[in-house]
Amino acid sequence: MEPRGLDWSLSEFERVLQRAVGLVVERYGTLDTAPVFAQVTPPEVEAWFREPVPEAPMPIDALLDTVKVTVLDTATLNIGPHMYAYVMAGGTHVSVLAELFAAAIDQNGGKWHLGPALSALEERVIQWGGSFIGFAPEAGGALVSGGSAANLTALTVARNLQLGDAVAREGLFSGPPATLYGSTEVHGCIEKCVELLGLGTRHYRRIPVDAAHRIRLDLLGAQIEADRAAGLRPFCVIGNAGTVNTGAIDPLDSLADLAARHHLWFHVDGAYGGMAAAVEACRPKFRGLESANSVALDFHKWLYQPFEAGCALFRDWEGLHRTYHHAAAYLATDQGGDGRRDLNEYSFQLSRNFKALKVWMTFKAYGAARLRQAIASDIANAAYLADRLRSAEDFELVHEPELSIVCFRYLGSAGHLHGTEPIDRLNRALIPALEADGRVFITGTTVAGRPVIRACCINHRQHQGDIDRLVTTIRDVGRALEAK
Repeated sequence: MEPRGLDWSLSEFERVLQRAVGLVVERYGTLDTAPVFAQVTPPEVEAWFREPVPEAPMPIDALLDTVKVTVLDTATLNIGPHMYAYVMAGGTHVSVLAELFAAAIDQNGGKWHLGPALSALEERVIQWGGSFIGFAPEAGGALVSGGSAANLTALTVARNLQLGDAVAREGLFSGPPATLYGSTEVHGCIEKCVELLGLGTRHYRRIPVDAAHRIRLDLLGAQIEADRAAGLRPFCVIGNAGTVNTGAIDPLDSLADLAARHHLWFHVDGAYGGMAAAVEACRPKFRGLESANSVALDFHKWLYQPFEAGCALFRDWEGLHRTYHHAAAYLATDQGGDGRRDLNEYSFQLSRNFKALKVWMTFKAYGAARLRQAIASDIANAAYLADRLRSAEDFELVHEPELSIVCFRYLGSAGHLHGTEPIDRLNRALIPALEADGRVFITGTTVAGRPVIRACCINHRQHQGDIDRLVTTIRDVGRALEAK
């Protein structure tokens, strides 16, 4: 077969693929020992790629050499066992294969006939996601870029269905201002959603939390009643199934009851923690999730997928279709009535890549039982870290972890530092110092207005030895800071 267009010969393509595979394997071979952060600066990285649009081709082997040096060798090692920042799950080997296959066949999932297997697999993994967490085994939904897009998708449907069809025609001018409710611990993307949906942030009610960082139900109920009495339109309550800050889980069953009593849409943001509802020991914490109208998930978090793989779940497909279907002559290709589902009619996107393949291959290759075990292991690692910190004189555990996020402070050698400000100053300085050190990658946040170190254990490659290494590294770097 003669090469066409921009292609190489098949033998050359095979050779290049094999070389690329070798580079990937080499990178994975360094995960235990390589710096998690490559200690590069913005000017350095910008200089690597500072050039005009190339007119002449670069030999492919030279290009692969360049990619190795500038991209693979300097990548922040999200995939390694020493990553504790944000919520980075590291991917799986099976998913690497799936991404290769998906790129190779280059399917567009907007229309069924453009990707029949893609369309069927997306429906299937959405239903598997709903079943896995105990939400709805016949769930409808959409695979999207991540939790932010999943929340936006869900809140768009909630707005349209709760406020009526006039919203699509007249906009929010068709009635009094609409209000929605979440705790002060709700993810920052919700405020972006409120702005994008035209609701106005002044109508987004941030309800205070209790000592466990869970929404205050008494204050929530009073706010809904006050807004309704003032002539506003309450339409949605948002519950946290694991906040990104501390992992706190709202009382979802009570929120479901409150939302039903007030005839409001009940949305659960489970982008970080929702998948842990599949673990039997954790299931009671998520009671009420099954009553939600919609759930936001991130498969690239606790299903260990490479970016991107978010999921918006609904009890069925109807609300999505009512919200997102718009007829266009160039899309009117389904004349057979054979039951095909064109996914562009159920989400904002027309062009859609093949996210479902890596999720489906993961479930098939590992099985749900092993995935539940991996999630449980992450939670156990967080509990082990909490135990280590609780028993140490030079650390302070800030909260008891509900899932896999642990917030804590370093108190100085043998806990000798006294006073809020010196401890806070040391912990603020520790984060950039640990990044510069490179042995672990960890970030901080604030809890109750004070800086803390925040470790997120959400990596199937981590074990207790890695947790021990984390504690040792923080001590080393902390003591070096104290000595300055």
